[in-house]
Amino acid sequence: MPDIKSFFDAIRSGDLTLVRSHLDSDPSLASSKNESGASALLMSIYTGQREVRELLLSRGLPMDVAEAAAAGNLPRVQHFVESNPALANANSGDGFPVFALACFFGHLDTARYLAEKGANIHAAATNGSGYNALTAAVTAGHTAIVQWLLERGLDPNYRYGPGYTPLLAAAANGHLEIVKLLLTHGADPTGASADGKSALSLATERNHPLVVDLLRSRSAAAS
Repeated sequence: MPDIKSFFDAIRSGDLTLVRSHLDSDPSLASSKNESGASALLMSIYTGQREVRELLLSRGLPMDVAEAAAAGNLPRVQHFVESNPALANANSGDGFPVFALACFFGHLDTARYLAEKGANIHAAATNGSGYNALTAAVTAGHTAIVQWLLERGLDPNYRYGPGYTPLLAAAANGHLEIVKLLLTHGADPTGASADGKSALSLATERNHPLVVDLLRSRSAAAS
């Protein structure tokens, strides 16, 4: 009988044959969760394994509101929230706000809907990561969502995890347009992570020359 760990390893790697074999041996694995509380379906979405996701759904596994938000299945999200408005502020099994999941995966229509239905757009994850919608959208590189969130008052200097800010994450990932947006909305270019790394040092270390040039020019203009 396959165990949950090997099942989730197969999901992460996108081994469709092995996932199917595990499900044939133990159909209950379809509704299992890993040690962090993430469902099998949510893990398939996190790891971009679309064929695995479709296989799980074909086994009759229903999407919950967090899975629907992450997948960008707006009709399914609407089904849940219209039935129970409190679900606009639900968290996934592994502690991420459904609103933040929609933002991380680039589903602006779903994020807009959740906000209209009362989602706390500032809500942070309850799993110790501190992630919120802005940090999610910044990390994933969704410029339009970052702009939308900043225009609605999310803090460009919000700190989470190892002392990171949205600007530090954007610089580390080389997201030039997002760096510009964050600076325009008041992000502190001199802020550093818990281990003392600035946006400039992270962009330099990760070899993002356009971000380096922008941050250096901002620094020179401020001096």
